[in-house]
Amino acid sequence: MALPTLWNPLRRANRFDPVRFDPITDLEELFRGLGGRSMARTYEKALEMPMDVRENEKAFLIDIDMPGVRKEDIDVTVEGNQVTISADVKREESRDNEKEVYCERFEGKAYRSFTLPTDVQLEKSQARYDGGVLKLTLPKSGETKTRRLSIN
Repeated sequence: MALPTLWNPLRRANRFDPVRFDPITDLEELFRGLGGRSMARTYEKALEMPMDVRENEKAFLIDIDMPGVRKEDIDVTVEGNQVTISADVKREESRDNEKEVYCERFEGKAYRSFTLPTDVQLEKSQARYDGGVLKLTLPKSGETKTRRLSIN
């Protein structure tokens, strides 16, 4: 017969690892375990924007996860081979008779920028947003501005 597991509010503190110590995350976990509100709430983590980049002979096909962001609040900029995505992430305001007990969702400005191997044809580029996923189709430019340098 298995013994019941007892609740231990200092479970994370018992497993303190000074090499992997992250004060914000560890404090969050400690306060979450105590059932209280975190003092580290002001140090919110930025919205993660994981992405997949695929390539065929004509274009780069990019999918970026951006759940909970409205299409109107997303800005995509392409300059040469540099792509920058920014989003203004907003949350629903609390109602008068409700009090916020705990919150993990990000609110604020989020950015992601990356460089592609070749330039992009700006006039044929497309972006669409569906189901929390931003889908970019960035046709490759026929011109490549790459030059091999000889080493002296």
